[in-house]
Amino acid sequence: MSGVVVIGASYAGIQAAFAARAAGYAERVTVIADERALPYQRPPLSKDFLLDEIGAQGLLMHDEAVFADNRVELMLGHRVVAVDRNARGVVLAGGTMLGFDRLVIATGSRARRIAVRGAELDGVCYLRSIADAVDLKARLGHASEIVIIGGGFIGLEVASSAARLGKRVTVIEASSRLLERAVSPVVSRVLLERHAEASVAMKFGTAVSAVIGEDGRVAAVELAGGIRLGADLVVVGIGGIANDELAVAAGLECANGIVVDELGRTAHPGIYAAGDCANHYSRFAEGWIRLESVQHAQDQGRTVGLAIADSHEPYDSVPRFWSDQHDLKLQSVGLAARSDRFVIRGAIEAGRFSVFNYRQDRLVAVDSINNPADQMVARRLIAAGISPTPEQAGDTCCDLKSLLKTAGRAVA
Repeated sequence: MSGVVVIGASYAGIQAAFAARAAGYAERVTVIADERALPYQRPPLSKDFLLDEIGAQGLLMHDEAVFADNRVELMLGHRVVAVDRNARGVVLAGGTMLGFDRLVIATGSRARRIAVRGAELDGVCYLRSIADAVDLKARLGHASEIVIIGGGFIGLEVASSAARLGKRVTVIEASSRLLERAVSPVVSRVLLERHAEASVAMKFGTAVSAVIGEDGRVAAVELAGGIRLGADLVVVGIGGIANDELAVAAGLECANGIVVDELGRTAHPGIYAAGDCANHYSRFAEGWIRLESVQHAQDQGRTVGLAIADSHEPYDSVPRFWSDQHDLKLQSVGLAARSDRFVIRGAIEAGRFSVFNYRQDRLVAVDSINNPADQMVARRLIAAGISPTPEQAGDTCCDLKSLLKTAGRAVA
């Protein structure tokens, strides 16, 4: 075998394969995945899939015919156990070696495990794969008291879904507010109020000291300080860890993920990485960063695919995230954690507004609730390095798109 080998049927891996083809790459393209399922979308797992609003078929990125039409070969249910960068081959479980001209490592990330007594009890669940989601959905049907450890995106989305199913839900968050590293305090407060309206209880600034079991199954969660919460199901959502073990073993540079340049290239010729497993320099972070988001994975995967086809477009996408919780659609562009000032555009009480986040008078992020129009213009503003004044951002009568036109005329 030669051509391109992609390890991982993730958003990044699939996008790299299709982008290479679209850009004219004519050699063999093979995607190897350890799961047997066709490549699927992960965001609906914590929402629509848990609520039976979408089935497994509806999760698929593409059906088999699309892969065949694009001459992308899938090797499902196969696990890569080693990368031999000198021999330019990957070793599968069982010993088979497949050669490559170009290699894309798109192995994603895995759920961070809790390290407390009782963590291995039956009923302690994580949500990363479709197998996890199938298991969690079945357990939700029989559970009544659910404790969610972690007030991040996955934890809050599962809390929203469980509340809709009529479950008693408590979220444990170690920090002082929801999504502390991702959104502004205003958005954290609005999300908190909406979860409270849905009878989701929240506990902040505390940690879990143990999971208590009876007959091998979860029965309660013990917090630091000794408080116990009854639970017949525990869902852990405390972040992800880059799946970079193959790269480390192969001698590739890794630091919280596989280190890549603006084209997704590692320091070893012909080996690329993209998505959750990759660490890249971002002008928006003003430093190195590993992002876990669908949009990032797709954009960086596309950059890698183009580079493989010798059509170079450096990766420079503005970080973007989204989350659906209850009837709120949260969309964020940029990195709000770096801000030192914010201004609200729109009316919070109307349930449709945006928060413009600034750092030293420079717009660095915009968080929106049920307001996609602001997101569209904010993405272009941040990408272009254009900052409306806080007064302009807070005035809904100010046409922010006109700033883009003015800047364009100035450049011309």
